[in-house]
Amino acid sequence: MTPSASPLSSQSTALQVRLAAREGLFSGHTSGLASAHVQVNLVLLPAALADDFGQFCERNPVACPLLAVTRPGQTDWPALGQDLDLRSDVPRYHLWRRGERVAELTDLSEIWRDDLVSFALGCSFTFEHALLAAGIPLRHVQQGRNVAMYRSTLATVPAGPFAGPVVVSMRPLRAADAIRAIQITSALPQAHGAPVHLGDPSLIGIADLARPDYGDAVELRSDELPVFWACGVTPQAALQAARPDFCITHAPGHMLVTDLLHRAPTTP
Repeated sequence: MTPSASPLSSQSTALQVRLAAREGLFSGHTSGLASAHVQVNLVLLPAALADDFGQFCERNPVACPLLAVTRPGQTDWPALGQDLDLRSDVPRYHLWRRGERVAELTDLSEIWRDDLVSFALGCSFTFEHALLAAGIPLRHVQQGRNVAMYRSTLATVPAGPFAGPVVVSMRPLRAADAIRAIQITSALPQAHGAPVHLGDPSLIGIADLARPDYGDAVELRSDELPVFWACGVTPQAALQAARPDFCITHAPGHMLVTDLLHRAPTTP
């Protein structure tokens, strides 16, 4: 079994996904996996920057819904899962230095620092399960692809050195499904809530849907609208502006799957 071909599915448990990542058996994106569980974006920063980043999240709750924060140096996270190791349980991590991504890693043991504070931010992969449960098709899930993500011209509210554009994720939906998706995701503010835009992508600075900044492009059919949600990759754009000497994030689409249970909201 290769790292990208483990037998994980929507029926897997969070622990199964984490252990597969920890053991080097899985390094793929987590869209569509462990449908009962909440997935989170990660940002790991030196403690000296933690207060400013926490304020950045507070000022931008749609793009950066803050769920939990660790103590400096903490590698477990009982609030999010038992037998959870922050150094190994994400399928892929990105290492950043002075605003530049310098490496993609599957284990942080050799570079771990005792001053790192970890932030867990809500993720749209959590609300995808609610959309699928409501019978709303998601093409990237059907095709086994990562969701398409774009840097927009929507601006975040700065805090300290952190600023930059809102990154958005896009899902093509028919009009009736888009209305239902708005209803469903509006009830999930901890997973980015309602869309921030739908329709003409150029109005938020996206020139070509076929060329996402992160993730995989998917077809937009003639009877569909592109629907855009704020995305947890937004902090990575803010890190590029802040240029910290050292920080770590998840690779876009490669989330930490927690033991927290996702429950789809009811809709009219």
